[in-house]
Amino acid sequence: MNLNKFLPLIPAALVLGAMMFPSGCANTTASPSGGPKDTIPPVIVKIAPLPGATNVPVHNTTVRFTFNEYVKIKDVNGIFLSPPQEKKPKAVIKGKSVVVSFEEDLVPNTTYTLDLTGAIQDNNEGNLFPGYTLVFSTGDQIDSMAVTGLVQDCNTLMPVKGATVLFYKDHADSAIFLHRPDAAARTDDWGFFSLRNIQDTLYRVYALKDANNNNIYEPDNEMVAFLDSLFRPVTVINDSLYEFKKFDMKDTLLCLARKTEMELSLFRETPSKQMIMNKARVDLRSAYVTFNAPDAVVHDLRVKGLPREKLISQFNPERDSLELWVNEQGKIPDTLQVVVRYDKTDSTGVKKATDETLKLALDRKLRAEMMKSSTRDLKHEDTLCTFKSTAEPTTVEQYGFELEFKYPLIEDGWDSLKLRAVNPRQQESLLAVTVTQDSTNLRKFRIMPEEPFQKGYDYILRVPHRRFRDINGYRNDSTLLKVTLPTDDKLSSICLELSGVHNKYIIDLLNEKRDKIIRSFIVHEDGPVVFPYLKEASYCIRMTEDVNGNNLVDTGNLLEHRQPEKVRFFKVDDQFLIKVLERSEMVWTIDMEEMFR
Repeated sequence: MNLNKFLPLIPAALVLGAMMFPSGCANTTASPSGGPKDTIPPVIVKIAPLPGATNVPVHNTTVRFTFNEYVKIKDVNGIFLSPPQEKKPKAVIKGKSVVVSFEEDLVPNTTYTLDLTGAIQDNNEGNLFPGYTLVFSTGDQIDSMAVTGLVQDCNTLMPVKGATVLFYKDHADSAIFLHRPDAAARTDDWGFFSLRNIQDTLYRVYALKDANNNNIYEPDNEMVAFLDSLFRPVTVINDSLYEFKKFDMKDTLLCLARKTEMELSLFRETPSKQMIMNKARVDLRSAYVTFNAPDAVVHDLRVKGLPREKLISQFNPERDSLELWVNEQGKIPDTLQVVVRYDKTDSTGVKKATDETLKLALDRKLRAEMMKSSTRDLKHEDTLCTFKSTAEPTTVEQYGFELEFKYPLIEDGWDSLKLRAVNPRQQESLLAVTVTQDSTNLRKFRIMPEEPFQKGYDYILRVPHRRFRDINGYRNDSTLLKVTLPTDDKLSSICLELSGVHNKYIIDLLNEKRDKIIRSFIVHEDGPVVFPYLKEASYCIRMTEDVNGNNLVDTGNLLEHRQPEKVRFFKVDDQFLIKVLERSEMVWTIDMEEMFR
């Protein structure tokens, strides 16, 4: 029987190519001696049951794909059945055939698709079979609708390979947690998915980065995405549709030309069950407490045996980690008993104010340090109020000089700081400064001159000796910190003239891979955002709509139907990557209202 009409997705070029070479080059189990290297992928020559078969038995069903040469299974996870079963299909090699069997009965009156994309390669040269999707039904008809889409990461907007897209006829929020979908598809290297021969009905649509391939959402270790509204397919499948062909994933132009009907943005949910997860004594006077979920609500905090004012505490920006310090120069107990009253999730899932007493004991190493502090073995550096000082030439105009102390201060000498500016003619001037404490770190401070920085000038900050004292009673050493603005005429800049700014936005300059933030600005009004002193390279500009104004990029919540905060990337000539050449000043005008519409 001629199967060409049943195999429309197999490129004809593969069949013709196979005819151009002696069959021995591709069909033997041993490599031939001499002759050209086999570069032709395997070709299907027979399928049972036939494509489009109906009334396929539901019990002890097997599917056989016979190829024109010996093959092997490259990736068993590439054999994907929709709708999926609890147990994955099994596949074995029999001669030149791949035989797929199912460990569960199929569902009656159901259209199935069995996809082989990325699963099979030839036995000799490893030529990858481009893939094929077999359609069959256990009823008397084949479902005829289809859908395409894209799955991307919510923060980078990068395509996600190997995500599972799930379609449910059950519209309940709990469906994705409780049972498998009514149809499913996997994304390819470009985050693209195509799902064919599904029912014409309303679906709730999700996507998962399915860690254990069980097609059920497990919030603790998986990423999820969801479509805001119910979806009904509008595309009727036919084998001439471009999007349902099988492509070489290295062919960028062909892959990007595929149209999508929906976009899903994967995010990792923050845990909702609140409890204290961890605690530790860091050293003699400091400790930390971590919570299972962010936005912990702490009503009261105290250390038994110490006055309340002796305890200093600070949450991190996400409010899921709490640092503690004891402001006491006298004897510190070996075990600190910290009483925390916070909103804890009870067995019914309700948060209630609960008291927990945490015993924070010194370990052996900390005990040894305590013993050392009472002997004459102390070195000079052991008795200093230490801090980390930072001033980067390319960012000092934005961040100034930064001082971050190891411990909270109980005395400061900000009025003793000396900032000098030395111009190119070596003329020196003393500058007035402003000191600002970081809003999220009580140990970190920013020092800025009251007049603008000047190119070609040296700026020298002097922190005098013994003007700062921390909770250990230790005082600081003197420090000099010098910085000079870059004068390299090869450096470039990017200026974004923002308009339509009606919300707060986080503007990040990223590297080419989008995995590192080079500069960041928070804006809440129209005006310029400038990224100066850029080396020749490719960059990306990410813009996040900070809806709740907390200066963080917030994730989504599935049960609350809340998508992650919107992220957009600024494009130049429809490209994410912005190529910055030497000695260039690049200026663009961006309407933020239009960008996020």
